[in-house]
Amino acid sequence: MEELADLFQARSRFVERLAREEDPLGRAREVLASLPEDARVEALNHHPRIGERRLSGRSAAEQGGAASEDEAVLDELARLNAAYEERFGFRFVVFVNRRPRAALVPVLRERLEQDRSAELETGCDELVAIARDRWQTR
Repeated sequence: MEELADLFQARSRFVERLAREEDPLGRAREVLASLPEDARVEALNHHPRIGERRLSGRSAAEQGGAASEDEAVLDELARLNAAYEERFGFRFVVFVNRRPRAALVPVLRERLEQDRSAELETGCDELVAIARDRWQTR
């Protein structure tokens, strides 16, 4: 349970359900898709915002240090995150995959154009991709 909570940022209903699985990371997408929407939203909302200035050690390492980024990029990400959360009702989650934050601005803009159900599915897929990468690079 604790390892999964670390990989997915929190001990959520999703993580509690996943901990009962024999192959939790192999079944994560399927388990997440089977949960009610509010549980999927909860799982997404535990993830830190892209470009947030105060992050956990793991998230800070994945997103790079704020000092290395232009303040204009961080401000734009904060504005886009707010617009995203207002539009969809959950946090924007993307597998950073060691890209600089500036490279995520167009990704966030593009995803703001999706419909809510497609975006919920995309966010959940990204959440699982992040956890799998964390498991492989631990």
